[in-house]
Amino acid sequence: MSSLPSHGGIERTNAVIIGTGLSGLAVASELQRRGVDSIIVDGLDILGAGHPANTSSLQRCDAADAASLRERNEILRHLRNYATNHKLDVRNNIRALQLDHLDAGDGGPTQQWAIRTPGGVLLADHVVLTRCAHSQLRRMLSDLGVAAGQNLMAAMNALGMYLVGVGQLITPTPKEVLRQAKVVGHAISAKVYPDGIPTVGPGGFALAEPA
Repeated sequence: MSSLPSHGGIERTNAVIIGTGLSGLAVASELQRRGVDSIIVDGLDILGAGHPANTSSLQRCDAADAASLRERNEILRHLRNYATNHKLDVRNNIRALQLDHLDAGDGGPTQQWAIRTPGGVLLADHVVLTRCAHSQLRRMLSDLGVAAGQNLMAAMNALGMYLVGVGQLITPTPKEVLRQAKVVGHAISAKVYPDGIPTVGPGGFALAEPA
């Protein structure tokens, strides 16, 4: 756990999404459709809880199934167009350097995550990770002082942390990535808007699932 950072520029948002590929853009598009603000950064270089000696690197797991590469590229093209047309806050050249889970007694801002970047700190209630292995997540949670046990997803969700784009044994298909994005988008929006999700306007993006 860590206290609120006291230096550098600070920005606040509902969710920070780590990864600007298909998984990250799918979640960001789903959140935007549900009226939830987010910031999408390119990736995560170092994980830890304020103790550099105990941090570990989150490796990118971008392996693409050759049979689904064309399908993935087509979906990614649509997602990028949607991000541009709806002015999603995608920061392709910014990487997160550290994740800090804030102490409950910090006071002031209600956000529970501080994501440190070269330009400052992003504060958010929710963090979405993409393209990483479950073993890496367990090490990260351990570095954050969280005993995940066997139920990794429950431990993450209790902290306001979500995972999209990762399968148990194999790289998920584009259809599975879109399904995960919808599930996470619904879970986050339900917490942001506990009294009901605002009506989506006509410009809402329907994530087209491949047949």
